[in-house]
Amino acid sequence: MEAVDSTRSFVRDVKRVIVKVGTAVVTRADGRLALGRLGALCEQIHELNSQGYEVILVTSGAVGVGRQRLRYRKLLNSSFADLQKPQVELDGKACAGVGQNGLMALYDTLFSQLDVTSAQLLVTDNDFRDPDFRKQLNETVKSLLSLKVVPIFNENDAVSTRKAPYEDSSGIFWDNDSLSALLAMELKADLLVLLSDVDGLYSGPPSDPHSELIHTYVKDRHEGVITFGDKSRVGRGGMTAKVKAAVYSAHAGIPVVITSGFAADSIIRVLNGKRIGTLFHRDAHKWVPQGDIGAREMAVSARESSRRLQAMPSEERSKILLDVADALEASEKLILAENETDVSEAQQAGYEKALVDRLALKPGKVSSLSNAIRVLANMEEPIGRVLKKTELSEGFILEKMSSPLGVLLIIFESRPDALVQIASLAIRSGNGLLLKGGKEARRTNSILHEIITSAIPKSVGKPLIGLVTSREEIPELLKLDDVIDLVIPRGSNKLVSQIKASTKIPVLGHADGICHVYVDKSANMDMAKQIVLDAKTDYPAACNAMETLLVHKELVETRGLNELIVELQIKGVAIFGGPRASSILNIPQARSLHHEYSSLACTVEIVDDVYAAIDHIHLHGSAHTDSIITEDTEVAEIFLRQVDSAAIFHNASTRFSDGFRFGLGAEVGISTSRIHARGPVGVEGLLTIRWIARGNGQVVNGDKGIVYTHKDLSLKS
Repeated sequence: MEAVDSTRSFVRDVKRVIVKVGTAVVTRADGRLALGRLGALCEQIHELNSQGYEVILVTSGAVGVGRQRLRYRKLLNSSFADLQKPQVELDGKACAGVGQNGLMALYDTLFSQLDVTSAQLLVTDNDFRDPDFRKQLNETVKSLLSLKVVPIFNENDAVSTRKAPYEDSSGIFWDNDSLSALLAMELKADLLVLLSDVDGLYSGPPSDPHSELIHTYVKDRHEGVITFGDKSRVGRGGMTAKVKAAVYSAHAGIPVVITSGFAADSIIRVLNGKRIGTLFHRDAHKWVPQGDIGAREMAVSARESSRRLQAMPSEERSKILLDVADALEASEKLILAENETDVSEAQQAGYEKALVDRLALKPGKVSSLSNAIRVLANMEEPIGRVLKKTELSEGFILEKMSSPLGVLLIIFESRPDALVQIASLAIRSGNGLLLKGGKEARRTNSILHEIITSAIPKSVGKPLIGLVTSREEIPELLKLDDVIDLVIPRGSNKLVSQIKASTKIPVLGHADGICHVYVDKSANMDMAKQIVLDAKTDYPAACNAMETLLVHKELVETRGLNELIVELQIKGVAIFGGPRASSILNIPQARSLHHEYSSLACTVEIVDDVYAAIDHIHLHGSAHTDSIITEDTEVAEIFLRQVDSAAIFHNASTRFSDGFRFGLGAEVGISTSRIHARGPVGVEGLLTIRWIARGNGQVVNGDKGIVYTHKDLSLKS
């Protein structure tokens, strides 16, 4: 069922509606009248009339209809010799005179079939210069509407003093779009609907696949940015004229919707508050949500802001992060209050405990995040670092330099602290950022985004970090491979898999966090107990928590395995076994050896040796983080070298696989992809390279006059 848009609640107070229908809607491509569309239009007006609305119609099409009829008449009256001569274009005013008669006759016929009476009112630009005319116009329209008559307006092109109907844009109004805007103000309409041959205003030509429908026009954001396509194939100004008329009316306090006249029920849907077409409203800048701004525009704005950020001195970029950290700490009570509301609503909605745990900001979390941001701010400048310097030939130097990726799209579930980490990393690395959090954290995400962007100076611009609030925008964002450079999903296997299958943009992330701890026969069991308990119980919902415990077979006989299981059960961990362990220990069998519990539960399996453990990890793991506990350094080295995961530990908890704990300041996520960034992804994972060459007139010329030296130079030279 189509949802009602909250930004269109004003339609509840609409009584008087002006509907303007364009020539491209009234006529077909061959110039003949589009009877089906006109019939649907009249049926909608009839329905609105019966519901008590006062409907005024402004129609175009008379000139087009008249031209088609006169061409046919001229053809009938022409000799063969006449047809061989160059054909002179028909007089536009004559076309208007003939067309007005035919167009009104059709409207009269169609409305009569619906038991509706219509009235024709032809006006010219000069009429509105006369105060008496304007007074009489109001009285006449008022009288007609009181009798349930539909007034039909059209410019009287047949007697207009304008030089040429399609060329002269001087005067009080200059086409039927501007006439409808003028009438909306003159007759005190509550709404103006402009029917077009497209669904509304697009960010570019509608034929361009990258163009997006703009649901709400915000003058400050869209003026001067939108690229219009061609003019209407038959009318005067196309979308440019409609936008001018809409802006004019909206500024005067009359809402306007530009929508398709090809749909059979578009006017009805507008008045039912549906989110169709493009809305122009005087207060749009106050209540339009961020998500209502086109996905492409958000991405482009983020890129433009990122370039301004990159151009700033390093000290100023660091200061932005320090300001963000201070702002977060100053707003801690507000952040926690919003988070408590999110947690409460998630619990009432019956969300899984693991998700609620990830959603909650624990005491001290805001302070911890702020401190992590300060660590980032004080790190070595990551942008513009010369990584390599080479002399290509004498006097010709090439530098390999670190550079931001561009625009990042991060889609994450539950954890609002991820928003803070990601935003701070984007600022430090000079990248633009689009964030889409889960609906369960919408209040926390919203307040965090507001606080962080408030610390971004105007010289950079708040669009540096955009918050996407609508789930429906994700498919559009994933199409923008020309303006978004990297997607990082943080969430469930299903989320990550869906995103990877839905975009051409490179995706960095992990679908599962199935981390293993292998306890070897030579392990110090006291150490093993501590590490296993920490890996599972420190934060069970984390992606770096242990999900599978692998134990050497000899520990079954020495009771070491039994001691580990007892320690886990004391902490409330539910134990499930692999095929071998469930048989020997008589415990419930795990439904899968590739399973992420994200809770106080884990799988236990028995293996023959380190090689069997490695094979198990490669077969059932997710290449995230795996750890071995052993006192045998040779066995440890085999494990560390042969396990093909993003992070491999010896005698340490898997919970250390974290950007902050790695000294990265923060992490944008953990990557199990085998690309440039793997494991916890900090600032360096969000950088690429550029090649900077400094010469003094070198040319290739078939490599005839150049001697290549390819000499590595000191980075200090």
